Amino acid sequence: MTSIGEFFSLLRRRSVLIFILLILTALGIWKFIFDQSADSANYLTATVERGEIHNLVTATGVLQPRDYVDVGAQVSGQLKKLNVVVGQEVKAGDLLAEIDATVYKAKVDGIRAQLLNQKAQLGDKEAQLLLAKIRLERQQNLFKDDATTKESLQTAEAGFQSSSSLLKALQAQIQQTESSLRAEEANLEYARIYAPMSGTVVSITSRQGQTLNANQQAPTIMRIADLSTMTVQTQVSEADIGKLRIGMPVYFTTLGGQDYRWYSKLNRVEPTPQVTNNVVLYNALFEVPNDTKTLMTSMSTQVFFIASEAKDTLIIPASAVNFKPRVPGDEKNKSWGDKKSDWQDRKKNAQADSTQVEKDKVERNDIKNDKASVNENSSASTEVDKKEFDKTQTTGAHREERRRNRERRGPPIATGEVKPQPAIVQVMDARGNLSERKIVTGISSRVQVQVLEGLQEGEKIVSGMRQLEKPNASTSGSPVGVPPGVSGGRPMR
Repeated sequence: MTSIGEFFSLLRRRSVLIFILLILTALGIWKFIFDQSADSANYLTATVERGEIHNLVTATGVLQPRDYVDVGAQVSGQLKKLNVVVGQEVKAGDLLAEIDATVYKAKVDGIRAQLLNQKAQLGDKEAQLLLAKIRLERQQNLFKDDATTKESLQTAEAGFQSSSSLLKALQAQIQQTESSLRAEEANLEYARIYAPMSGTVVSITSRQGQTLNANQQAPTIMRIADLSTMTVQTQVSEADIGKLRIGMPVYFTTLGGQDYRWYSKLNRVEPTPQVTNNVVLYNALFEVPNDTKTLMTSMSTQVFFIASEAKDTLIIPASAVNFKPRVPGDEKNKSWGDKKSDWQDRKKNAQADSTQVEKDKVERNDIKNDKASVNENSSASTEVDKKEFDKTQTTGAHREERRRNRERRGPPIATGEVKPQPAIVQVMDARGNLSERKIVTGISSRVQVQVLEGLQEGEKIVSGMRQLEKPNASTSGSPVGVPPGVSGGRPMR
């Protein structure tokens, strides 16, 4: 009986163990399936869509009229009358203002009277010259007949020459007086100020009754501008100026424009920068028609230079793209989730870059030492040998170093061409399974990337991970919208 009881007792214990094992196996399978679905649910996905993408260079700008002129006074005096107001349309030749011309009119009248007096004297001098000429001819005839003395003839000749000189002097005085008269008449005319161009009076800096002093500085009375064409003057940082090119498309918005866009093309970039607090900014200017007079002077603008654009193309979020590291000989495609592998790759790349930098330093030091040795032994070497040595160094490692520097700096002027770049994305199928896929990207903006190859419209890709709700969310988990493995790996459960 004892053996039979022990047998049933052992059988019951085994049944319990088998039952427990079955329960644990079921729990493990359930947990595996749940974790698969939970992983799929924690991913943020995006759909490959077709649309347009722009690579923009942003800047701020100010609106100014393209053509304007500051109207000033050329003579001094009291501003007697203003015939225009701010905002008034004027045409070239319209009377704008009048300066008190009492003094200038008096000067003109005085010079005119002086000119009349000199012209009257001119008639008297001409009569005296005619009389002197008659006397000279008579003395010459008498001298031929020995009827007069030589002294009388010489006196007649001197009288004629004197009368002729006095007449010429008076004629010169008349010319001088006429010149002074023209100058005073011009000053009198300057007292009436006319519009030099057609446009709009945008500002008036002088007031009626104000005394203007043109002797020290030409006073500005008003500004006239042609508002039919405006110029946008933008300031672009030195980091972005290399992306601009003459003729590239550009658009801008204003604060009160309700998101309306004005389009134009870049006209010019001023080569001299403006440096403020060690910040280097370059002026880029373009023009825009303003037929409706909607744009006003000194308006602030938000400018967008279109460095590159594409329409009706496949686009995906930039957060979904993992660009391949550009390391020669690296043929591996790193996964977003493999944080350790990514870290090791970055470490290897950093070590390789550091090693290359050290090699470059050694090459430069060798070059300097070689040149120093040449200079020390210059007394024993000829000038031709030194030139050949410098030429050899220039065509060797030094030239290679300069080539690498140019490649790192890139082209000084943008061409608008976009080079395709390989990348990797995580594609999710209908069951929620993830697969890594190689793609080729084109234009890249801050939020979107153009897809040239590797994806089809409508496919789903992983763009990030959802943040799990935990009591202490600040100490664990990935931030919202960050791809898995990029910042902290997969979230802890």
